[in-house]
Amino acid sequence: MVRAAVLPAVQAPLEITDIELPETGPGQVRVSLAAAGVCHSDLSLSNGTMRLPVPCVLGHEGAGTVLEVGEGVEHVAPGDGVVLNWAPSCGVCHPCRIGEVWLCADALKGAANVHARLADGTELHPGLNVGAFAQETLVAANCVLPAPAGIPLTDAALLGCAVLTGYGAVHHSARVRAGETVAVFGIGGVGLAVLQSARIAGASRIVAVDVTPEKEELARLAGATDYVVASATTPREIRKLTDGVGADVAVECVGRAQTIRTAWESTRRGGRTTVVGIGAKDQDVTFNALEIFHWGRTLTGCVYGNSDPERDLPVLAAHIRAGRFDVSSMVTERISLDGIPAAFENMIAGKGGRALVTF
Repeated sequence: MVRAAVLPAVQAPLEITDIELPETGPGQVRVSLAAAGVCHSDLSLSNGTMRLPVPCVLGHEGAGTVLEVGEGVEHVAPGDGVVLNWAPSCGVCHPCRIGEVWLCADALKGAANVHARLADGTELHPGLNVGAFAQETLVAANCVLPAPAGIPLTDAALLGCAVLTGYGAVHHSARVRAGETVAVFGIGGVGLAVLQSARIAGASRIVAVDVTPEKEELARLAGATDYVVASATTPREIRKLTDGVGADVAVECVGRAQTIRTAWESTRRGGRTTVVGIGAKDQDVTFNALEIFHWGRTLTGCVYGNSDPERDLPVLAAHIRAGRFDVSSMVTERISLDGIPAAFENMIAGKGGRALVTF
């Protein structure tokens, strides 16, 4: 039996309880978790914004050590450090065949599997394929990647979602160029990764936007040159900071209709807005036909940072080892499994950066 955070039903309180994992089967890897980040996607699953089978073990951003591998697994071995990959690509669907592995049609297919059981026999699913909010997890072999050498597993845990997403949003989706100005909306875990990535891309001005003034120091440490407390006048304030022009790029990390609209309005004519935040289906964003023509702006979605983990993890690792990207600075709270509900409440209230469950 291992301790885990179980979501019994949508919008139900999390239960920290014992679960029983099955024996390691062919093509599977058993991992002892070192750490798992508390991501907004976990909250979105718990409140029903994302619809996946429940009851489930939450958690998808994590790293740990391989305990056991099943028959046919050759890319990792017991004792290896690994990063969990919650969105593995199948390699055969249309998006995978054209190189857009982040849009794999079967990426979340594993979330429907039976992952573990409660003591009373209740079947549990892996919330986002990997069930990382647990002392141990059992995953498909394509859900683990070798952890980059020289990086603590507690840092490597954030590579599995926040860092890959933030880095990819800047370098793959928005394609920020040196000298451009970037506005980042929402300074949580992903937003902090976006700020650092914009700095690496050579952005000349990086404006952090959040609803609370308390995050300014955190944002500036991550690379923000300016900080704006969100309000109805945010687009005007960003234009003032950019000589009346507006930002070249806006990255929205919140997933709310009003924030998406504000990010779009904060860019210059011909500017680019990338939406990373996962919003609810009733969050409608509206535009009129004339403004779309006149402003010539681009609005695009961004899934998992448009990243290919196998391609991007070595690049990110090089930035981390060179001191260009500081993963540990993104963590504002280290907690146990019992602290996850409070971390969700802090997320809803807009407090802090990334909470990290350490085992």
